[in-house]
Amino acid sequence: MAILVVLFILGFGAALVPGAYAQLPLSNEEVVHIPVVVKKQFSTKQMMLEGTAYRPDGNGPFPLAVLNHGSPRNAADRRNWARERYPQQSAWFLSRGFAVVIPMRRGYAGSEGDWAEGGGPCNRSDWFLAGRESAKDIRAAVEFMQARPFVDRSRILLVGQSAGGFGVLALAAEGVKGLKGVINFAGGRGLPQTEGKCSFDNVTYSTGQFGRTTKVPTLWIYTENDSVFSVPMIQEMHTAFRKSGGDAELILLPPFEKDGHLLFSRGVKLWSPLVERFLDRLGLLGLAK
Repeated sequence: MAILVVLFILGFGAALVPGAYAQLPLSNEEVVHIPVVVKKQFSTKQMMLEGTAYRPDGNGPFPLAVLNHGSPRNAADRRNWARERYPQQSAWFLSRGFAVVIPMRRGYAGSEGDWAEGGGPCNRSDWFLAGRESAKDIRAAVEFMQARPFVDRSRILLVGQSAGGFGVLALAAEGVKGLKGVINFAGGRGLPQTEGKCSFDNVTYSTGQFGRTTKVPTLWIYTENDSVFSVPMIQEMHTAFRKSGGDAELILLPPFEKDGHLLFSRGVKLWSPLVERFLDRLGLLGLAK
């Protein structure tokens, strides 16, 4: 059964050495080009997605963590985005025996294709279809890595930040062979809350639809000072997912720095024990060969 957890005191992580995560080693970094087949009404085209992959030393097979980025609002920022490496986050998963891949979806950085995740006009955005477009690219990255001999096809973890968090929920709803769990950091779609909800009812509806068919546990990590999603909005999404049958544990943290929407990128030492507990629940700790 899903659990709502609200933490008011960040006692965990207090003993960590400052900068410790920045010093974790990155190993076997590789730039990868991931094929994705995009079907449109009258055509089918294969495109290449740019990505970053890491693996621990040794032959494996290793469980796979698929880390997924968010989305800036400005189109030029999407295309000018450098290939994402997530060095601290990747090192964290590597140190726990995971191989890692970070795909750049269509329309971002050096990936081919046009941006496909737009929801349409603000007053009638279709975020469900937008999430499914994100899911196509994330699935392509999963299948690309599952074909590699050092990856354990039966132990897959999806992790996403913001639009990437929404995308991994969409993919989990479709089903992925070998998927064990999902971690959603500040996931969702729409404008910052200071600019209005921007079809937020459709975001809530979409997360409810995702919950109907998701068969694996999900962990949702948000903060009270998220610049995009207010606490009531976060709770609405989580409730919709659970009411439709999804297994979702929500952890709502106190305010983080100036904007809690950046927790995944800037708060590794804070989310580390939460994620480690979730991985232990999934049986994904201490299994790398």
